[in-house]
Amino acid sequence: MPKPLPALRSAYRAWRAIGTRWADNDTYGHVNNVVYYAWFDTAVNAYLVEHGALDIRGGAVIGLVVETQCSYFSPLAFPQTVDLGLRVEHIGHSSVRYGLAVFAQGQDSAAAQGHFVHVYVDAATRKPAALPAALTQALAPLR
Repeated sequence: MPKPLPALRSAYRAWRAIGTRWADNDTYGHVNNVVYYAWFDTAVNAYLVEHGALDIRGGAVIGLVVETQCSYFSPLAFPQTVDLGLRVEHIGHSSVRYGLAVFAQGQDSAAAQGHFVHVYVDAATRKPAALPAALTQALAPLR
């Protein structure tokens, strides 16, 4: 399978700036790969909370991560601020696939990009649940 090409900023619909931390760098002097997944999680869930689509303490439906993937194109390192781009790539009955990319500020090509899949489940039973109306409304601008 050929490696994907870096996406451009224009492919994403919502944005979140995140400052790197000293602890994000690994022994090789760049942001460690696990940090990118934390950024993905932050970008998705912050967007949902801010748009009234996720109640992390009392919601009847929650999203469980069932798949993540990331391709890396260029290194990032502390001290840098990065921009996380977010879009929706697919909406199913009980799942959403989010596309994400990390950009160095001022750069048009992604330093890294990937996806993140949530399956939405009943918070009590953990059985798949239909996407709530508030969620589908919040996701509409990301398509």
